Amino acid sequence: MTVTRPTAEVAARGPAGRPGTGRAVAVLVLVALAALVPLLGPSVALHDTGEAAAPGVSGIALLRGVLFAALCVPSGELFVDRLARRLPDAPAERPYSWAVFAAAAGFAAALGLASVVSTGNLVPHGLADIDVGGLYRSRDGRLALLEVNAFLLAGLCARSRRPASQVWPLAAVAVAEALRAHPTPEHSPLLGSALTLVHLTCATLWAGGLLHALRTLRRWGGREAGAALLGLYARVAAVLLAAITATGVWSSLRRMPAGTILDQLTTTAYGRTLLAKVVLVAGVAALALWARFRLRRAADPLTAYVPARAEVAVLGVVVAVSGVLTALPLPIRWT
Repeated sequence: MTVTRPTAEVAARGPAGRPGTGRAVAVLVLVALAALVPLLGPSVALHDTGEAAAPGVSGIALLRGVLFAALCVPSGELFVDRLARRLPDAPAERPYSWAVFAAAAGFAAALGLASVVSTGNLVPHGLADIDVGGLYRSRDGRLALLEVNAFLLAGLCARSRRPASQVWPLAAVAVAEALRAHPTPEHSPLLGSALTLVHLTCATLWAGGLLHALRTLRRWGGREAGAALLGLYARVAAVLLAAITATGVWSSLRRMPAGTILDQLTTTAYGRTLLAKVVLVAGVAALALWARFRLRRAADPLTAYVPARAEVAVLGVVVAVSGVLTALPLPIRWT
């Protein structure tokens, strides 16, 4: 009797070709668990730090996590589809786009965040509390409005005959987030915004790109182009990870100088959350190396689908933790 390896098609589908219902339930469970991170994370991070959280910090963390996820999905689709066009024998089939749904989720999250900004960063208890006109009178308000309109435009572009045009409103959201994270009183705010923009852009392409690459592999079944696409993505992802690491370290040192960073990583909510994010990203990097090893050494390169699928799940948690990080008080010590 001859023992054979699973075919590429089986590897792409998952163990024993499970029906779609089981996979859908698993995805819903993962989404629910990811939602618990911003809902419960702030209180855990703030425990015994003596820091005061902003009103509604858990809700804000959840909305910002949704906004980041909504930015990742369409950006990843555009990125991976562009990579696929570079493959000479790539099939024409593509998975169904989630860009419209992502734009709708991003629009709702941006609208919720704008309502908080309109009340002076307080949680509104009714429509009467929301001052839409007041948004035009502050920098944060104008940036919040920009994000709302950008997601609306991105959804319209995704439904148009030129879905690639949504890259411009998505870029506007990334720029708005980078500017929002570094207010003008900050020391060298343009440098901080530039670092955040590069960090956010690379992280968005990494997470969203991997998700869409795996969906494309499933669509293509066991064709050799699937392994080629995953290998091409892996090479670009290595550069993205290097940029994420460099900008993340630089940004952290700007907010937590080298002489205080070890102490603040354990005694401040921001530091604890940042430490959790670093550990998760290290785990993602290990999974990425495992997938790359399988791509190069395994008899069936598409067995790299298994660690890559775990990688995208952990990246989802990283996105949720990033939402928490932006909602917590900053331990800023300007130098």
